[in-house]
Amino acid sequence: MELRDSRRLTGPNFIWERPGAVLDLLLAPAECEGTAGRPSESVAIQRAWAAAARQMLDALGWHAEEAQSKEVRTALEGGSVVPALSLAISAPLDGLYAACSINEWALDDAVSAVSGVSAGDRAQDFAAARERLAVEVAEEARPALLELRAAALKAGVCFLSDDEVVSVGMGAGSASWPVDELPVSVEVDWAAIFDVPHVVVTGTNGKSTTVRLLAAMVTAAGEVPGISSTDFVRVGAEDLETGDWSGPGGGRMLLRDKRVTVGLLETARGGMMRRGLAVESTDLAVVLNIDADHLTEWGTPDLTSLTEAKFIPVRVAKTAVLNADDEHIVAAVERDLGGAAELVWFSLDAKNPVLLRHLERGGRGAWFADGALFVTSPAADVSPGELLGFSALRVAEVKDIPMTLGGAARYNVANALAAVAAGIELGLGAAAIHQGLSDFESDPTDNPGRLNRFDLGGAVALVDFAHNPGGFAALFAAAAALPAKRRLVLIGQAGDREEASTRNMARTAVEAGMDHIVVKELTLHLRGRELGELPAIFEDELRCLGLDESRFTHAPDEMAAVRFALEWARPGDLLLLLAHDARDEVLALVQGLVTSGWQPGQPVA
Repeated sequence: MELRDSRRLTGPNFIWERPGAVLDLLLAPAECEGTAGRPSESVAIQRAWAAAARQMLDALGWHAEEAQSKEVRTALEGGSVVPALSLAISAPLDGLYAACSINEWALDDAVSAVSGVSAGDRAQDFAAARERLAVEVAEEARPALLELRAAALKAGVCFLSDDEVVSVGMGAGSASWPVDELPVSVEVDWAAIFDVPHVVVTGTNGKSTTVRLLAAMVTAAGEVPGISSTDFVRVGAEDLETGDWSGPGGGRMLLRDKRVTVGLLETARGGMMRRGLAVESTDLAVVLNIDADHLTEWGTPDLTSLTEAKFIPVRVAKTAVLNADDEHIVAAVERDLGGAAELVWFSLDAKNPVLLRHLERGGRGAWFADGALFVTSPAADVSPGELLGFSALRVAEVKDIPMTLGGAARYNVANALAAVAAGIELGLGAAAIHQGLSDFESDPTDNPGRLNRFDLGGAVALVDFAHNPGGFAALFAAAAALPAKRRLVLIGQAGDREEASTRNMARTAVEAGMDHIVVKELTLHLRGRELGELPAIFEDELRCLGLDESRFTHAPDEMAAVRFALEWARPGDLLLLLAHDARDEVLALVQGLVTSGWQPGQPVA
C-alpha cells in the first residue's frame, strides 16, 4: 500500500457534495485478494479506517461528519491499471486542514490495527492524537465564517471561501472580505447581495471555445461576461490572470469581480478531482463530450470513471445541457448520474432518438438540420424544414458561423449548439445569440489557438490545440472537408499520456491520409519522460503502420516543427499546426508571414 496524496476537498467532488479531506492510496493486487472467511487487506483497512475515523470525529465533537471509502482504479505511466482506494471524511469549511490530519491519523491507526498492534497501545496513541488534533481544530476554527455561510444559504445566495478571501453573492451582486476581517451576518446588506446567471462548462474537448463563444453572446446582449478558462481569467475585455485557471480558484476569482453580470466557468477534470467545484450549486451545467484524455491521472483510468468525474457539476445543477450524440453521456444519465437536474439535450442529428424522445415528452433541446441551428422555443412559429413540427427557433445558418468553417468543423457545430442551448437557458435572447455566433471569429483574437485559419499565398495553415485522440479525429474530419493538394500535420504528446494513446494518435494521422507527418518533441510537457521517448513511440508506430520514412520527420521542438512545415508547403497545401508548447510564438510567426506577404517556397525568417 502506497499513500499517494492527502488533500482538502473544498467543494462538490467525486466522493460527495460536501467539503472534507481525502487520502489516495495505491494498492498491490495481493492486498485486494481475500481468502475463505477472511477479508482482503484492502477491505480490512477500509473497515479499520472507518472505525478509527468515526471514533476520532466523535471525540472532537464532529458528530455530523461522515467517513466514506471508495474503491477506484488508477493508471500508471505506460498504461498499467492498478487498484486504488480513496478514504474521505467530511468536515466543516473551517476545519479542512485539521481534517487532513484526522484522516492521516485514522489511516495510521487502521494499519496498526490490521498489523496486530495491541488495543492498549492504540488507546494510548488515540488519547495523544485526540489532544493534538483538538488543538489543530481549535486553531483553524473560524465561527464567523460558518455563521456567514449559514446566513448566505438562508438568503439563497452563493458563498465562496478560500485561505484569503470570503465572499457572498456573485459578480455584480457580490461582497468580499479578507478571511480575518469577516462581518457578522446582521451587518451585511443582504438586499444588495444576489447571484448572477452562470454556467459551468466541462467535457474533454471544446470547453474553451464554448465559453468564449458564450462570452460573445453575453457581450452582444449588453452584459459583462466573466470567464475562467485554461488560458486566462477574463472580465469583459480585461485579462485578470493568464495561464490555466480552469479549477476552482479561477471560478472564485471571476465570481468575486463586481463588474461581472454573467459567469462562464470552464471547468476541467483535474480541478474537480483535486479540489472539487468552485460553487456548491449552479444554475446550469454543460457537458460537451467524453473522450480518452488524462487517463493516467488519479481516479479516472477509463471512460466510465472519467464520465463520473465530468458529471460532478451536473449533480449540483438546476439544469444541464448534454450531448445526445455522446454514448458515455447518455449512459451516465441512464445510470442516474444526472441527479435532479432538468435536462436539455443537443445533437448534430435531428433524428437522434434520445433528443426525439425528450422533445416528445415536452423537454427542451437544440439540433442541427437543413444547414441551420435550431433550439426549442415555445414562442416561435414552426416553419418548413424544422424538426417534426416541434416549436423551434431557427437561430442561425451554419454558413454564417465563422468557427464552423462553413460546416466543415462539425465539432464546432456541436460546440455552437451547446452554446445556443446554454444561451437560451441563461436568458440571453435569440438576437444576442445569433449576433454572438456571427461575430465570433476563429482567430487569435477571439479564440487563440483553436482552429485559427491563415491564408499563406495559396497555402492554408490551421493552428489548433488538438491534443488527444478525440480532438485529433475531429480536426482530421474538418481537414478532410477542406480542399487541398497535400496535407501535413504536426503531432506530439505530453509525457503523462499512456503509450496506447500515443500510438492511437499516430494511427489516426495515417488513417486520415496525411501526406507528411512531423513528429515534434514537447520539451515543456515531458512530465517524467526522457527527451526523445515519446517521439520514438510515435515513429515506431508509423513504421509499424508501413509509412515510408520519407513521409515523416522528427523535430526537436515545436517551433522547429512549424518552420519545417512552412518550408515544406507549396500553394494548395493544408498545414495542421498543432500548437501546445509555444502557441503564442507559433501564432506570431504565422501572422507575421501573412502580414509580410510571404509565399510558399520562400525562406521562413
